[in-house]
Amino acid sequence: MSQTDHSGSTADQESELDLGQIRPLAEQVLRELAQAGKLEAGQLVVIGTSTSEVLGHHIGTFGTEEVAAHLFAAVEAVRAEIGFYPVYQCCEHLNRALVIEREAMREYRLEQVAVVPVPRAGGSMASYAYKNLQQACVVESIQAHAGIDIGGTLIGMHLKPVAVPLRPSIRMIGHATVQMAYTRPKLIGGARAVYASVAEDSKIHTDRASDIDTCS
Repeated sequence: MSQTDHSGSTADQESELDLGQIRPLAEQVLRELAQAGKLEAGQLVVIGTSTSEVLGHHIGTFGTEEVAAHLFAAVEAVRAEIGFYPVYQCCEHLNRALVIEREAMREYRLEQVAVVPVPRAGGSMASYAYKNLQQACVVESIQAHAGIDIGGTLIGMHLKPVAVPLRPSIRMIGHATVQMAYTRPKLIGGARAVYASVAEDSKIHTDRASDIDTCS
């Protein structure tokens, strides 16, 4: 394709996308994630975003902080309702490090790394977040309670085990696919183990307590 044709294609893709729709769509899927994952104040939510993919381009080729600004506003709106800490994943050029509030870094005893994300090394979303969070810093890794991936950025390395995939009602934001997950504690033990969901459905273990050997 010639340079002229490529420019025309870019203009067509951007004209088809209403940037004003990015924020309400992002808010909706974030609220779905918060509800399904029962997110609480102080928990970590990792956010991976390719602004290039939102605009219909290959990841890492057409990033823009204009798109990032809409997404950031959506996250802040839902954050204000719940009180979670948003954590923005950088691109692979920074080893997928994360932009986080300094307060959260201290609370979770994370180790700060020395780098300033910029669009060409970190990505437009992380760069915008670094400039707009109250007291931003960068850490190398986290174990988040939930996460959302807009554009196939691969956030799994920063989620706590065990991750539970969640199908959003909105599968695309702009031209980017949306995937998200929350996490749950590991279920441990053997045949005698009791989990909250089982205990609520039946009282087998409590009713038969006198008939079952104890571990002591």
